[in-house]
Amino acid sequence: MSHNNSLQPDQYRPRLLAAGLPEEAVNTWLTEMASLQIAGVSNADSLESDARAAGTLINRGWAFCAALPPRSQRSDAERAAGDLIVRLVTTLCRDVCRVHRSTMYALLTKDFRRFIRTEELVFEAAARWPGLLPSRAELEAESGTMQKDKDGLELNQGIFFSQLFMDPQAGIHHLHAMLRPKPESEALLDTFIEQGGIKLDYVTVEVKGKAGYVYLSNPRYLNAEDDLTSADLETAVDLVLLHPHIDIGVLRGGPIDHPKYHGRRVFGSGVNLTKIYQGKLPYLMFLTRDIAPLNKLYYGLAGDTWNEDDPHNTLEKPWLAAVETFAIGGGCQLLLVMDYVLAEAGSYFSLPARKEGIIPGVANLRLARFVGESAAREGILFDKQFDAESPEAAGRINRVVAPGDMDAAIEEFIGNALDSGMVSAAGNRKVLRIGQENLELYRRYMANFAEIQAWCHLSPQLIQNLEKYWNARERKL
Repeated sequence: MSHNNSLQPDQYRPRLLAAGLPEEAVNTWLTEMASLQIAGVSNADSLESDARAAGTLINRGWAFCAALPPRSQRSDAERAAGDLIVRLVTTLCRDVCRVHRSTMYALLTKDFRRFIRTEELVFEAAARWPGLLPSRAELEAESGTMQKDKDGLELNQGIFFSQLFMDPQAGIHHLHAMLRPKPESEALLDTFIEQGGIKLDYVTVEVKGKAGYVYLSNPRYLNAEDDLTSADLETAVDLVLLHPHIDIGVLRGGPIDHPKYHGRRVFGSGVNLTKIYQGKLPYLMFLTRDIAPLNKLYYGLAGDTWNEDDPHNTLEKPWLAAVETFAIGGGCQLLLVMDYVLAEAGSYFSLPARKEGIIPGVANLRLARFVGESAAREGILFDKQFDAESPEAAGRINRVVAPGDMDAAIEEFIGNALDSGMVSAAGNRKVLRIGQENLELYRRYMANFAEIQAWCHLSPQLIQNLEKYWNARERKL
């Protein structure tokens, strides 16, 4: 089948030439784009042929963008040309991945016998089919570019994963792969058991009786999240779930040094917006954070074998969240995968993703279950803040605790929870999910989220919002 029957070179040529791009190269590129035939049936041979041809054309498109001034400094004609090129190369990537997604995933995973993490899978695909997806070296080179000047190499990563999750078998298999313990976590387990705790760069995890306490610690940024904090959180969650003598997990923010909150604990302030603005937050973080640490909190750990008819064969434990000061953005998203939430009086949770220009993780799927559809829409679309004592917050906050009483409240809750034993806790969590959010529903959500979030992450509106609401120009890493 044709790649794009509606692609007419004469329609697009004037817009590209108006930006000063070389006429002969533009004519050749548009003609080859329009004439590319993508196979109607996918197999290893047709995939290799289509990916090779598409990768070559996509690389030429990015080269045209690189020949233009930085994105934020372009004239109207240059901006229009750049936007058109991005649309054409992402459409080509989507067309190839749509046809070949099952074949691609089967080849990368050796017919589903191999589990491979998101961040490894996408770069193996980039190496195997050059040009179709950005290489690790290309993204490392681009990491020195401000977000406002990026044309969107990462967009094709979002498209690749969107199409992967569109395929039921591949999507569920990959979710299983990301629910398995990290090798780094397994390597730390004996030390964690022996010492009763371990301190990572951004998370501290320790054992108290039969409870595993995870303390979030990124004090300079009010416990904001990024790719590094997410990786440490996942390790900590793995350790709590793997520890043979821990029956329940506790998630709590660490103390903050910020002048405004000095000495107080903060649960979380959301994604590190400064890092986004500076172009230092990789798109993949938005995927890996949700399908690894947050999913492990909600679904537990998967084992070494996979059966597509048995996605709930997991090792899991109940989790308590202790919210102090606020749980903003990603902090709020963490609350939506908890089994019980204690909140300090005067604290609140919110999802200001609209002002940031991004999708608030999986909150669009989960928040309404706790606060109702109307309040969820107001929270996600119109910045509603949920105060701990408010009626709407009661759907997610199980108990409001007086300031200074959180330690005692945590101990009381754990004592009550463990008093009757936890033998059925994992089983009850599994059957509760059947009517709430099973992996199949989650897979379909991620099929949309993966690409939409990529476009949001690379959108000029994101930069405008950060400058308007976050004073991003003045903030430094």
